[in-house]
Amino acid sequence: MPAAVSSIAALLSSVLVLIAGNGLVNTLVPLRAKMEGFPDLAIGLLGSGYFAGMLAGTLAAPGLIARAGYIRAFAAFVAGAVVVALVYPLAVVPAVWVGLRYAIGFLFSGFYAVIEAWLSDKSNAGNRGRIYAVYQVVSYGATAAGQEVLAFVDPRSAALFSLVAGLFALAMLPMAFTRAEPPPKPRTVSLRLPWLWNTAPVGAVAAFAIGCANGSFWAMVPVYGLSLGLDAGRVAGFITCVIIGTALALYPAGRLSDRIDRRLVLIGFAGVGALAEAALALGSALPYGLVCALGFAVGSTTMVLYTLAVSHANDRAGPLHAVTVSSGLLFLYCAGAILAPVLAAALMGRFGATALFWQNGATHAALAAYAMWRVGVRGRGPALRREPTLGEIEPGRG
Repeated sequence: MPAAVSSIAALLSSVLVLIAGNGLVNTLVPLRAKMEGFPDLAIGLLGSGYFAGMLAGTLAAPGLIARAGYIRAFAAFVAGAVVVALVYPLAVVPAVWVGLRYAIGFLFSGFYAVIEAWLSDKSNAGNRGRIYAVYQVVSYGATAAGQEVLAFVDPRSAALFSLVAGLFALAMLPMAFTRAEPPPKPRTVSLRLPWLWNTAPVGAVAAFAIGCANGSFWAMVPVYGLSLGLDAGRVAGFITCVIIGTALALYPAGRLSDRIDRRLVLIGFAGVGALAEAALALGSALPYGLVCALGFAVGSTTMVLYTLAVSHANDRAGPLHAVTVSSGLLFLYCAGAILAPVLAAALMGRFGATALFWQNGATHAALAAYAMWRVGVRGRGPALRREPTLGEIEPGRG
């Protein structure tokens, strides 16, 4: 395990500053937009634009990486992200900012394809869960650190966008000087959802379901909190409990999934998470401390599911298809994150804000049931996690 971590040290260093910059800008943009008097619809489109750009990026990233290689493609994505960050204060116009959010979503789709392919290449079925967990812990920590800058600098200051651009640029340095060999270029450059479905159906279904749940949660949880009568500080406290739960659970979940069938771990975490969400759906009758405890439970179960899904899918596909797997899973995640918040908003308008957690609880319960059915159909055991050989690149095995 230490040797595996050292092989991705440069990548993790890049992730740290890259995600810190993205965490800062993801909070800064809607906050500044509100201060500038953007219409609510325009602010909503800023979020949709980001995921729409990611969706488009999943179609283009494999081809760009195959053409340029991992490190040069990463450098190109960095250059684009720096330019986008610097344009924000130059054109404080809703239509321009929606376009910039689309662009940064597109670029980060490429970043994630490079990062996840690199992680897959430097890991194996015996340690992949822990490797991905370390990456996610770094990512969550960087996101939290990036947002803390807003406590010290006026959000109206153009210096914040310059800081974001600087962090993006710094992300290139560790990758430029790493001695680790990059993964081989991807064998395929197109999105292959049928192949992904046949290769790792649990991973594919999980990515879409997790996108639905996470997209709805992050878009609508402030409305849920305010509906309970919480002030902004207590809403932030609830969200912080979710993030802390996630950060603490990632590595133990990854370690457990390295020892037993990852689908069994996914079933357990999704099932417990669904129960916690059902309890949160009764939030109006719960004391604040219990609401925060349930938020911690949701973070430590449902928010680690994507790591398990990615690890399982890469086990089934092997490192030669890492970019195809990453792009396919991200496409499904983004599709869910774009569609489900609309349904959540409609249900919350009709049945009240607690409908958010009824929807998410039902989503995770359905995911657990599907994964359980797949385990019954295909069986379970360590053999299901072995890496395919070069001759085993056809779908239909997972």
